[in-house]
Amino acid sequence: MKTVEIIGYRRANLGKTAAENIRQEGNVPCVLYGGGEQVHFYSPVILFRDIVYTNEAHFVHLNIEGDECQAILQEAQFHPVSEIILHADFLRISEDRKIKMDIPTRMVGQAPGVAKGGTLVRKKASLKVMALPKDMPDHIDVDCSSLDFHHSVKVGDIKIDKLTFVDPHQSSIAVVEVPRAAKMAAEDATKAATEAAATPTVEGAPAAGAADAKKAEAPKKDEKKK
Repeated sequence: MKTVEIIGYRRANLGKTAAENIRQEGNVPCVLYGGGEQVHFYSPVILFRDIVYTNEAHFVHLNIEGDECQAILQEAQFHPVSEIILHADFLRISEDRKIKMDIPTRMVGQAPGVAKGGTLVRKKASLKVMALPKDMPDHIDVDCSSLDFHHSVKVGDIKIDKLTFVDPHQSSIAVVEVPRAAKMAAEDATKAATEAAATPTVEGAPAAGAADAKKAEAPKKDEKKK
């Protein structure tokens, strides 16, 4: 997995006002967890481009005023409108301890259902996995080459050595859905078939006109007898 360097500076003041001043100067308030003491620092927002606005997972080499360590971006908070990073949490890691990370998924293979007019929908943009840092992949390939209509790839279908998947094994990662127009056409065809089956055939029941004629003939036969 690739590593991105983040240079940080220790925060002299904490609190909402100080954090807002840091943001206005083009920086991101951050906290480093793990290894005992929490470290509060800030870093230029431009340095987060390669670890946040990407479809790959990365390790982070933190350099906080000369104190260096390996870490991962554990969580990032964004502004609901501008999507600017408001806060970032980092977790210190070591090579001999397993960690949990969200690894992006990547769809590979041509799904037969898509060739028939279906739509491949990715249900999970990433999967949470546990492994040693050296075994963490940049992304997880999801093979969709056997997906037909309404078929899906589930977490339990993915097998990668030395990776433990934390998400429920029955969770869908990708599914081929039928387009709305095709679904409505299928429903109309089913409805028409049902109505046709409910209508009696000519051989199955006498016509209504024939039944009425027989009822009209009965009184005439009685009158002749008189």
